[in-house]
Amino acid sequence: MKATELLKSTRPEEIALLDELDLRRLPRHVAIIMDGNGRWAERRHLPRIAGHRAGVKVARETIETCVRLKVPALTLYAFSLENWRRPRAEIDFLMRLLREYLKKELPSIHKNNIQLLVIGRSAQLPEAVRHDIEKAMRLTAQNTGMKLIVALNYGGRAELVDAFNAILDRVRLNGLSAFHADEETISHNLYTAGLPDPDLLIRTSGEMRVSNFLLWQIAYAELYITEALWPDFSRARLLEAFVNFQQRERRYGGLGTSDANRNGKHGGGR
Repeated sequence: MKATELLKSTRPEEIALLDELDLRRLPRHVAIIMDGNGRWAERRHLPRIAGHRAGVKVARETIETCVRLKVPALTLYAFSLENWRRPRAEIDFLMRLLREYLKKELPSIHKNNIQLLVIGRSAQLPEAVRHDIEKAMRLTAQNTGMKLIVALNYGGRAELVDAFNAILDRVRLNGLSAFHADEETISHNLYTAGLPDPDLLIRTSGEMRVSNFLLWQIAYAELYITEALWPDFSRARLLEAFVNFQQRERRYGGLGTSDANRNGKHGGGR
């Protein structure tokens, strides 16, 4: 099946990108740092909340596109531990917007067989937000389609701290004096336990940093940075990221095909 059959479009740019897309080589897990809502609003002389509302529409289209293309997992960085430093009014609006989104979109998420997961220190979120999140995760827990992971009150370093403390608690409880941790042990105690690591990390707004996001999991992820602010991150930009991903040669620390051929031809080398 071709990508154009899964994602019908009348836009020439999207059609051209879909024609380039190989469905067999899509990333298994896409992670996105959705950055630039505030700047988008400021450039239009609008309040910052207008940028956040525009960003929700883009998130909806991104989720829909990944579902139709059968991407197994999508993680969206919605609210970081550092975001509590923002003005109280903006934080309150973001929490209301999240609840509004869940109320409006949960029926569609469930109907499309999406499993919703929320990662982060949820205990620190307002009680009403926690209630809505727990309800949404319970409702979609048995769904077998795409896993939609929302990083909320999340920090990569905090996740590692929580994982290490969970391991230490287990060691103390079971008196394992000779215990030695390995990568598998740590991975099994992360918020993302059971999920594949991201193959592709997308960051909007042109910032060249990972902002404390999935620090363990993105060790070998391909990075795609776009100048587009999140509210301007169209379906075409997402397809462009997928096409770019498929043009890369993933080496995981080893030699790529071109390097191996070159070394073989010249009798070795470093």
